[in-house]
Amino acid sequence: MSDDAVKEELLAQEGEFRKLYDEHQACESQLEELVGRPVLSPIDHTEAKRIKLHKLALKDRMESIIRSYTLQAAK
Repeated sequence: MSDDAVKEELLAQEGEFRKLYDEHQACESQLEELVGRPVLSPIDHTEAKRIKLHKLALKDRMESIIRSYTLQAAK
């Protein structure tokens, strides 16, 4: 099963994965809005960095869930 197929299945069946995915998408939207500004203040730069780090942590957790699911499905 491909990672995309696993992701779709987890989105449909796993509440925690869905929550992480939705939060990741929200971070992406916030980041796009922030970096789309013509000029970023130092506070904006700090906020963008914070969002990127949080987004990365969410992605790492989602990848961990995908790996666990894939390993269990292979058994």
